[in-house]
Amino acid sequence: MPSVHVYLWPGRDARVKKNIIQGITKVFEDNGIPVQAVEVILHEVPKENWGLGGVPASEKFP
Repeated sequence: MPSVHVYLWPGRDARVKKNIIQGITKVFEDNGIPVQAVEVILHEVPKENWGLGGVPASEKFP
């Protein structure tokens, strides 16, 4: 069973999250994997906990 973890910043609404989940699932379905076997887990990480180039993302992208 494929398990896909997606790390993203908070702020997307339920419709966008659903589209992400459906899109990732479709990639597997298109390659012969039953949709029931696909797990997609969205991890919302606050920008202050996400570092880019030694700086918190909250400082780079306020």
